[in-house]
Amino acid sequence: MATKEFKRAARIILVGAPGVGKGTQAERLMKRFPQLSAVSSGDLLRNAVRNKTPLGQEAESHMRSGALVPDDMILRLILSELKSKSWIPPSTSLADAAPALPSSSPSASFILDGFPRTSPQATKLDALIPINLVVSLITPVNIILGRIADRWVHAPSGRVYNTGFNKPKVEGRDDVTGEALTKRDDDGEDTWRARLRKFQETSEPLLEHYERQGVLWRVEGNSSDEISPKLFGEFERRFC
Repeated sequence: MATKEFKRAARIILVGAPGVGKGTQAERLMKRFPQLSAVSSGDLLRNAVRNKTPLGQEAESHMRSGALVPDDMILRLILSELKSKSWIPPSTSLADAAPALPSSSPSASFILDGFPRTSPQATKLDALIPINLVVSLITPVNIILGRIADRWVHAPSGRVYNTGFNKPKVEGRDDVTGEALTKRDDDGEDTWRARLRKFQETSEPLLEHYERQGVLWRVEGNSSDEISPKLFGEFERRFC
């Protein structure tokens, strides 16, 4: 299938309950539309700490004390990444009174992962760069719980298997290394329900924030395979 050209830059956030398949949809979007890049706040943070940058050292001190990394620090990481790709003017700073005028070039298209998670964070991001599509992924709770119960991981590589639809070649073993698969610590039902409650508390005002801006789009489905075609269609309608 020929790659469709973008008419304008796509700046996207995926929002959904834990286990809904945000990672799967992001991967599929980038495979379908290679112009998209992933900007992960978690990866930026880990890289900064590993490379011992000034910002990384500052963040590490918060992490070692058990404190959350402040929003402004995450925004500075995102700002640095967007500047490095020339997607926003190099003079842009968090102190600017108005949002940057981001590149409208289709090559300046990305999926932002891991931030914002709350409405106040979204407001701070608005002051930096405008997001133009927020996708709310919706799958019934009982479906997600079944998916999590069937999920196994190869922790060293991050490879994920599911005994319902993506089984390993040998039961309980990683396809590549043959090493044992394990359950994620946060895949127990009680843990997941606690995470869901926290997500619901923060996501409702977050989604309301983006609905007021006219960039929120909701999509429902019982599986990633059901959701993906709808997502591709909406994406093409907006950006191609």
